[in-house]
Parts: sequence; C-alpha cells; structure tokens
Amino acid sequence: MLDGVSKRFADGTTAVRDVTLTIADREFVILVGPSGCGKSTTLNMIAGLERISEGELRIDGRRMNERPPRDRDIAMVFQSYALYPHMTVRENIAFPLKLARMPKTEAAAKVRRTAELLDLTEHLDRKPAALSGGQRQRVAMGRAIVRNPKAFLMDEPLSNLDAKLRLQMRTAIARLQKTLGTTTVYVTHDQTEAMTLGDRIVIMDSGLVQQVGTPQELYDHPANLFVAGFLGSPPMNTLPAEVTSDGLATVLGTIPYGSRLRRAVLPHQVVAGIRPEDFQETPAGASFTGTVDLLESTGAEQLAYFTFAAGLSFERDGPPQVVARLGSRSGLRAGEPATLWFNPDAVQVFDPATGANLTPRVPRPGRPGG
Repeated sequence: MLDGVSKRFADGTTAVRDVTLTIADREFVILVGPSGCGKSTTLNMIAGLERISEGELRIDGRRMNERPPRDRDIAMVFQSYALYPHMTVRENIAFPLKLARMPKTEAAAKVRRTAELLDLTEHLDRKPAALSGGQRQRVAMGRAIVRNPKAFLMDEPLSNLDAKLRLQMRTAIARLQKTLGTTTVYVTHDQTEAMTLGDRIVIMDSGLVQQVGTPQELYDHPANLFVAGFLGSPPMNTLPAEVTSDGLATVLGTIPYGSRLRRAVLPHQVVAGIRPEDFQETPAGASFTGTVDLLESTGAEQLAYFTFAAGLSFERDGPPQVVARLGSRSGLRAGEPATLWFNPDAVQVFDPATGANLTPRVPRPGRPGG
C-alpha cells in the first residue's frame, strides 16, 4: 500500500505527489501516463531504488520506507534485458539462486520449471546473443520468476520489441501472471498494454494520480479531460459547447440532452465528449453533416476526419476536429459531404475550467439502434 507517497529531488523538483494506492494480493496493476508523469519514479520507490520523500510504503502491512531492495522480497524486470552475455540462459536464470546459495539440485529444478513455463527449455544452453528480442525478455522474466517473490515490478519491459513481438509478449505476460498469481505492478506509456493487461489502471500526469479503476471504468467514464484524451485511439472527440434549453450547442449542431444529462446541473459552457466509435451511418438518434477531410483505412475499419469552422467564443485550440470510427465498408468518400448519427446518451460533458467530468455516472450506452 502507498499512503500519501511523494518524491522530491534535491533540486526541488517534485516528481510524484501524494500517491495513495492499495494493491490487492495477486492483482495486476498498471501505471500509465505520458513521459515524465512519475510512473517509473513511483515504481522505483516501491522497489527501494528511490527514497520516499513523504508518505509510507507498506508491504504485507510492514513499513518498507527504510528497508533496502533486497529485504522487500520483490523482483524487477527492466526495459533493458540486463542479461550476462557470457552466461547461458540456464546460468542467467539461475544467477539469483546462486547468490542466495540455494543447493544446486534444488536450483536446477527451479530453473527447469521456470524454463518450461516460459517456453525456453530448448534454449537453456544458448547465450543471449543467439536469442531473439522476445526470447531475451523471457529470460529476464525467468530470472525474476525463479525467485518466487511476493511481487513483480515491471518497468516498460516490452518497449524495445517490435510491434509483433510486443503483441506476443503481452499475451505471454498476461497468461503468466494468471498462472503464477503473483502481485504485479507494471509501468508503460502504451495505453493498449494498459487496457489489455491490467486488472486496474492508474493513470498519472505531472506526478499526480488522475484516476484509478478497471480498464472499462476508465474508458466509459473518464474522470477528466486528460483521461478522456489519453485513453482511446483515436481519443475521445472533445468539442466546446454552450448549454441551452434545447441541448448542447456545438459545431455539430444542437445535441439533444440524453436521459442522463437531463439530470445534470451544468454551467453555461462545457466541453462535450464523444468516442469515435459512437458514430454510425445507420439513421438513429442525433446526427450531423460535414465534409470528410481525410479517410484512413486500417483494413478492418475506417477513420473519417471532419474539420469544422470555429463556432464558439471560448474555443482555444483552433477549429474543432471530429473523427469517427466506422466499418471497413463505409460509404464515405474523402472530399464529399456525409451524415453520421450518434446516441445523445453517449455524449459526456466536462468542466472547461477544471476538466472534471460532469456527466452522471451510469453504464455507457451502446451505439444508436444497438
């Protein structure tokens, strides 16, 4: 458990501020955010590699602030594989057991079981130079697993791999964590890794925790504009809006209030948010018409981009842009007008001053007509 944990460096820079987080036994928790948000510093404080400036870290109810890393019973996997090039895979995995002076017979059995778990048995007598990037990372993980620690700490372990290997290793890590049931804290800047791996996600920015929750909770009801813009690819569309008696006045036209927004007390000006996948070509719900600026195809889907002339006085970031995620056989054409529909209940509203989500918390609706 982290209780009000902060980190200040000697030059006065505050890297992490007042992080309070309880991690359950066997839970897989992801720390995610942009570069410099404090996620790796937080992980290093848990590991004992960084001193805690304020607050308290407890593992199994015991204060760990002053304990060195070796006394915390945790294992860390880094972005760099940090393997010994002159040692074989077998020797690399066994190295922590050698340091612990474990009997050779027992150590050999643990290495063998770990290699089987990571599909490394046929590579045990090879050296790291003869392995692929994914295999090297599995060896690094094996060196952590073989110790059977209370927790794994992983600091962007997949960032050195190409896209295909990242996908393979992501699946392997998820399966491995479920098999071992070891509490895991994992740092990444990749939102896809965060959404697919974690039981819960901790989103950080500027050293502060912005929101904690399951992947679906964070996606369906982001706490603020930062989270709304960070999760999702493309992220949530955000549009300046004025609150009127008929609905939200935006560049898309007046969006009628859905059932949940009718219950909200809103200021005169808000930011309206809607996910790209909430648009569709089938007539149902509210609609807008615009000219397609750009159409991107990924094979499985198409992304349609629309740019609108500025329409409200408090717009700050240039003309609003809207992106819609549609099926691969969309009838839209670049440079031509198109009409799309959406469910008004899919719209969320945010305070433009604080960024806070003002939308009543209810289950996120499906697409209109769905």
